[in-house]
Amino acid sequence: MRNAQQGTSYITILFAIIVFAMVVKAVVAIWPAYWDNRVINSQIEELLKDSPADITPAKFTQQMDQRLDMNNIDDLQFKDIAQVSNDQGLHVNTRYEVRKPFLLNIDLVLKFEKSFDQRSL
Repeated sequence: MRNAQQGTSYITILFAIIVFAMVVKAVVAIWPAYWDNRVINSQIEELLKDSPADITPAKFTQQMDQRLDMNNIDDLQFKDIAQVSNDQGLHVNTRYEVRKPFLLNIDLVLKFEKSFDQRSL
């Protein structure tokens, strides 16, 4: 008779593989949304730095739509995710959420919020 079991069982190995696959699936599902958010934030900051102080919100939105098209972000429209106002300098507030299907009827919901001020950049 053995006094102690050595090694892992097949059930443990199978469970570890399933957990690893779930983690990889979650990362693959949410990575594009985080990447798009990083690109959107960097483009907003860059355009705010390059724009004159008297730019209109409509012109800013138009230029941001062009930049998002150039960066291949087709599933989001800038007017749907951001509010632009011009009160003593341009203010941009982004607020949106992205839903990604994960498993059967389970969705991953990612919420992004950030404020930009032209005077502070």
